[in-house]
Amino acid sequence: MSVFEQLLTPTTHDLGQFQVRRVLPSKKRSMVGPFIFVDEFGPAQLDLGKGMDVRPHPHINLSTVTWLFEGAIDHRDSIGSFSTIRPGQVNLMTAGRGIVHSERSPQAEREAGPKLFGMQTWLALPDGREEIDPAFEAITDLPVVEDGRARAIVIMGDLWGETAATTTHAGTIYAEIVLEAGGCIPLEVDADERAVMLVGGAATVDGHALEKFQLSVLAPGKEMTLASDSGARVMLLGGDAFETKRHAWWNFVSSSEERIEQAKEDWREGRFDEVPDDREERIPLPDGAPKTVTYP
Repeated sequence: MSVFEQLLTPTTHDLGQFQVRRVLPSKKRSMVGPFIFVDEFGPAQLDLGKGMDVRPHPHINLSTVTWLFEGAIDHRDSIGSFSTIRPGQVNLMTAGRGIVHSERSPQAEREAGPKLFGMQTWLALPDGREEIDPAFEAITDLPVVEDGRARAIVIMGDLWGETAATTTHAGTIYAEIVLEAGGCIPLEVDADERAVMLVGGAATVDGHALEKFQLSVLAPGKEMTLASDSGARVMLLGGDAFETKRHAWWNFVSSSEERIEQAKEDWREGRFDEVPDDREERIPLPDGAPKTVTYP
């Protein structure tokens, strides 16, 4: 049996000063565990005075997870949260019944010329929990697993005997793995669905080479080893498989198409709460075929 169940190549969006690679959702597959949206952006060095400006926009029935390798982003949302995310910190925003947020480069970053390199993922909320109250958390005290030439940060869930404090609404695993030359680490088999993405260097799974920025969905129930001869950075993600289909339109995810229609109308009519200190702009509802959140 092959180690890979599926190989998903991202769609690359060139935004001028940096690129965004979107690998989920794809035509071949919509989810891996609860992960229904996976973007990798950068690495990039923006010009002096420039920055990321994702204007206020809404979400329902999902959680957003932001993880940076380089740079900083200011998060603001409609429940009053403010957080400057930096490498080593995970920002988890649970939309539940509805939230609005913005993501912008801090002023100090703009003045120095911002660096941007990281991951933006969305997790669908499970049946019975889609309409929970919105919430936000920024976690910096994350477990680190080190073994010789391998170092892994457990961002969410239970991995290698460690448990992250980050809230999970469905069974979820998420980790950043950094391998030095000659490093290796086992990929645990407990998750229903799991995948890896090489974001730097070169690595293999049981001797099979990973292609940079491709999402390699791993065969279920099979013990495997991630290794690198020359050094690598790899993201591991997955969790419980969802039995109920999820629909996605623009920034909305739900098991109910009618709920998404309601969210469209609510955003069009201004019924979502506003983001304190970021009320002047917002991303309008798309007229035609939707695109997900754009970056600068």
